[in-house]
Formats: sequence, structure tokens, C-alpha cells
Amino acid sequence: MLKVAILDDYQNLAQQFVDLEKLSGKYEFKIFSEPFMDEADAIEQLLDFEALLIMRERTPITKNLIDNLSGLKFVITSGLRNKSIDLEAAKKRKVIVCGTEINQNPTPELTWALILGLARNFKEEIDNMYQGYWQTTVGVELKGKILGLVGLGRVGSQVAKIGKAFGMQVMAWSENLNLDTCKELDVLPCSKEDLIKNSDFLSIHVQGGERYKNCFTIKEFDNMKKTSFIINTSRGEIINEDDLIIALSTNVIAGAGIDVYEKEPLPETNKLRFLPNALLTPHIGYVTAENYSIFYNQMIEGLEACVNGKPIRVLEK
Repeated sequence: MLKVAILDDYQNLAQQFVDLEKLSGKYEFKIFSEPFMDEADAIEQLLDFEALLIMRERTPITKNLIDNLSGLKFVITSGLRNKSIDLEAAKKRKVIVCGTEINQNPTPELTWALILGLARNFKEEIDNMYQGYWQTTVGVELKGKILGLVGLGRVGSQVAKIGKAFGMQVMAWSENLNLDTCKELDVLPCSKEDLIKNSDFLSIHVQGGERYKNCFTIKEFDNMKKTSFIINTSRGEIINEDDLIIALSTNVIAGAGIDVYEKEPLPETNKLRFLPNALLTPHIGYVTAENYSIFYNQMIEGLEACVNGKPIRVLEK
């Protein structure tokens, strides 16, 4: 019987979307609902498993982990892209890596929840309502404001369209910005410097990696408007978290809406948790019932295909 580990199911939701009991005659499942302490802990606990079903980038599947899991045959990830999997190491070990489809609309929707929450001081107003207060802040309107986008791909484009619907001016920058997309969406292409200097709301929508690591540090925050907000629903490493904490705590910028972090889950003692101008969500950009249904059902579909020697949605680069 194939031993299958379902990783990082923090809310114990896998069994709500897939009837694992029906598959109990073919597979021995174990659900891990807590993060591993470190990679050594992951190796120790996963040593006997032949297949890993993983949720996004919560547990890095590194070369060291792959090399130490001698019985590993299959890795099935949610989504069709996962930068935390060392695909080259998997290929060398002949471990088959497959993915699932993913809805593209949840992250833009969350992005706008954060933008609106920042504009109308949701964190402070909601906290104050539960303490008996009434109308303690003054918000800002979106119409006429400048929305700056880092990245104008599938997610960035959807965010741009909604910004236009609110009557915002939209600018965009990335290292591989598509000018045809800018023209199609009536988005002004610009330099990184102009984006930083002019944006009222600056929202990040690139994939991360070394090219964009620490793209926003105290240098960039110092050049932003003091009334501006930064939003990140992309990758935690794009913003230098220590510098962001300094910028927020000294009011260099007005606020931040953050869904992704350098270390996840975000440690309980992280200073971001205690800043009044930080609107935080726990990496839920993709966390919807619709996406989870796709993820878990297609993970099982992908596992079955691998076992039958006909893998589908194979990730190779």
C-alpha cells in the first residue's frame, strides 16, 4: 500500500474536500496539520512516505530533503508553479512532480480587500467598534489616486482593471513589463523610481525569486509618499520585513497590507503583529473553498495518474 503524506493542512480541510476513506484500500494517508520545526524534522517524519501532497510553498521540497527521502516517488503540489520545489533535484532522483489547476481571481480579490481596508482604516475602526468607540479615523477615497503595480501579469492585470473601475490612475513597472498589455489596459508604464515616488497605493504582483528579493527596502520606503500604502499578496521576500517594520513604526509610509511573509507561519512575536498601521492576513490569497476543492481533488487525480504510469500536469521547470 502506497504511503501518502498530506502536508501543511493547517485547518484539517483535506478530508472535507476529498473522501479519503474511499481510497483507503489503495493508499495509507497521513495528514500533517502543523508545520515542521525545521528540515531535519521534516526528513525524520517523512522518511517512510512514497508520495507527498503539498499545499503551495508551505514546506520547501529542497535537494537535501529529496535526497534524504529514499523512498520518495511522487510530489503533487497545489498550483502549476512552486518555487519551493527543487525540480532539478527531483529529476535527478526520478521523483515525478505534478501540479493542479488554480483559480486566478482570489488573489486580486484579496488585494482589493486590503487596499479598501487600508483606505478606510478598517483595522483601527473595527478594533475600536468592539471596544465601544465610534468614528475614530478619517479615511481616503480611491478615485483620482495613483495605483502603482509591480507586475502586470495575470494577477496584476486584474488588479489594474478594478483600479480603473474605481477611477484610479494606474502605473506599472517590472523588469519584463509587457507594453502591449499596458496599452490594452490603459496603464502607464514607468520606471521603478517613478512608481515609488508617485504611487498612493503600491501593490506587488511579481513571482519573486532572486530577481525581486529585497526589492523594497528602507531606501524605497524613504522615497514613497508619507501618505502612501504598500500591499503585498505575492511573495514575502520581495519586501525587506525589518525595513518595513521601521518604515511603519516611524510613519515613513502610512500603512501596509500584507498577506505574505519572509517566514511562515508568521511568528507570534513578529513586530508586524503589533503595528496599528499594518493590516495583516495569514497568506490567504489562494485560500478559498473553490480553490481547495480543485487542489485536493486534482491532487488525488494526479496521484492516481502517477501510480498508473501516466502522470498529468507534470512540472519540469
